[in-house]
Amino acid sequence: QVQLVESGGGLVQAGGSLRLSCAASGRTFSSYAMGWFRQSPGKEREFVAAIRADGASISIANSVKGRFTISRDNAKNLVNLQMNSLKPEDTAVYYCAARKTWVVGNLAQRGRYDYWGQGTQVTVSS
Repeated sequence: QVQLVESGGGLVQAGGSLRLSCAASGRTFSSYAMGWFRQSPGKEREFVAAIRADGASISIANSVKGRFTISRDNAKNLVNLQMNSLKPEDTAVYYCAARKTWVVGNLAQRGRYDYWGQGTQVTVSS
C-alpha cells in the first residue's frame, strides 16, 4: 500500500514557475515508478511525466517538454515536478500516481497506475 500526498500548487502568472511535490508513505517507494497527471474542467485526465523507480529513465509529455522536469528522491520518498514557463493552459488539478511496472508503451495510460494522490490545484493567470 502506498499513500500519496501532493503539495506545492497555487496561483501563478503566466511565465512563472511552480514546484510540485508528492510525498509517499511506505518503505517500498523506491520500487515504484511515479507519474504526474493533470485534469482540467471538462477534460480527461492527461499524462504529464513519469520517472522510473531508480530514476534512470524519464518520460515527458510533448505538451510540457522543455518546460517541466520530473525528479525523485528515494531517500526522502519524494517525487517532484518542476514547472517553468507556465501557460494558462497548464491550469489543472495535478495528481501524482504510482505503479509497479515501467512499460514505455503505456506510461500515459492512467489505468496502469495503482495508487493516486488527492491532487493539487495549479492556476496560471494570463
